[in-house]
Amino acid sequence: MSDTGRQSLSDKAGAKLKPDSEKSTTEHVGDMFKGKADSAGSTAQPQSEKSYTQQVGDAVSGNSNNDESSLAQKAKNAVGMGNN
Repeated sequence: MSDTGRQSLSDKAGAKLKPDSEKSTTEHVGDMFKGKADSAGSTAQPQSEKSYTQQVGDAVSGNSNNDESSLAQKAKNAVGMGNN
């Protein structure tokens, strides 16, 4: 479940799991706009007002408002594949 105005975790996962080569131009543009809107919503919503599932989703995707790297980016950094 997602907070009001935020992209659900299942929608995020579905967009990430479908290969770009199988997406139409409309899907690419939609994913981009949804991602930017969700990121803006994450930044605007105080951490204390987020549901637990939204906090977890933000931590995994990097959509948090506390300037921390996502868990995926931290894993890449740990194995030397990150850009930091």
